Amino acid sequence: MASAWWRLPPVWVRRLLIAPLLVIGAFVWMPVAVWLGVAVLAIVAWALPGRLRLTRVLWLAGFYLLWDAFAVAVLGVMWVQYGFGRRMRSEASQRDHYALASSMLRLLFAQVRWTLRLDVDLEDADLDQIAPGRPLIVVCRHAGPGDSFVMVDALLNRFKRNPAIVLKDTLQWDPAIDLLLNRIPTRFITPRRHRRPGDPGGAETIAALAGDLGPEGALLIFPEGANATPKRRARRIAALREAGRHSLADRAEAMPHVMPPHPGGVLAAMEARPDAAVVVVAHTGLERLSTVADVWRELPVDKRIVLKGWTTDPAEIPAGREEREAWLYSWWETVDRWIAGQKPEVSVRAQAAGERAG
Repeated sequence: MASAWWRLPPVWVRRLLIAPLLVIGAFVWMPVAVWLGVAVLAIVAWALPGRLRLTRVLWLAGFYLLWDAFAVAVLGVMWVQYGFGRRMRSEASQRDHYALASSMLRLLFAQVRWTLRLDVDLEDADLDQIAPGRPLIVVCRHAGPGDSFVMVDALLNRFKRNPAIVLKDTLQWDPAIDLLLNRIPTRFITPRRHRRPGDPGGAETIAALAGDLGPEGALLIFPEGANATPKRRARRIAALREAGRHSLADRAEAMPHVMPPHPGGVLAAMEARPDAAVVVVAHTGLERLSTVADVWRELPVDKRIVLKGWTTDPAEIPAGREEREAWLYSWWETVDRWIAGQKPEVSVRAQAAGERAG
């Protein structure tokens, strides 16, 4: 079934209309932002003493608008620099685009940490010492907004790896993400119900991306596919039972903090790059920020995001498909136990209780 135009506009609409409108909007925002900020500060100081949540939201939204517009402008200059797009896949172009992504993410996270008072800590994660000169397959838990940004920032700026990323196609609504990530190794996955006939599936796409990894590359995959919510988790477990995978469904029910992973992409990546080390990453701190309403309620956030990584050498990975699925579930059980030890109150079950109470 073809995707509806409103779900993700065609490339020419995104490049010729949305991206220029973003830049124009940013320039319009700049002269009014100061006066708007003064008015909002006066109102918020009276209505929400000590919180200033509206001010924080407006400030961060305005900053992101300017950040996005600046990235689009620089990417336009780079398009001209590299022969009006003809040399975009050259080694020099790839290096410069990764450098731009590194700098822009460093700037963005500096602002986010200041505005939302977020701390990001990496526990026992030393990817720069893991498999030097060999690619990585990074399999990450997915919970809360922005965890893909957190992981890409860590890979680029802390571990000096070149991330190859698998993301939802609708993220291309953002002009900077659309332009930048379509110039470096990235695959945008379209859900099956919106996929056009003949388009490659998720596992096939991931395998192609993994096969092109360089020695400093790191393929980033989120096998849960979406943020963990009680309804999604229940549907996923029910689907396992309908497929006759009762053993995996039982194991999934015993993991209250995570959703059952989709193994297809992870297994396809390992088959395409059997020489790659696999890193399983858990994180906690974003679970209570799943929706815009959650972010608003929690502001100022004052949260600590903790990431924990475990590495598996290719020689330790079983050979058969069913054995590898069981191996992935074993790691997801490890992730679930670690999350329980960090923040037992942020389980999916706790989220369900909170939803009922609300």
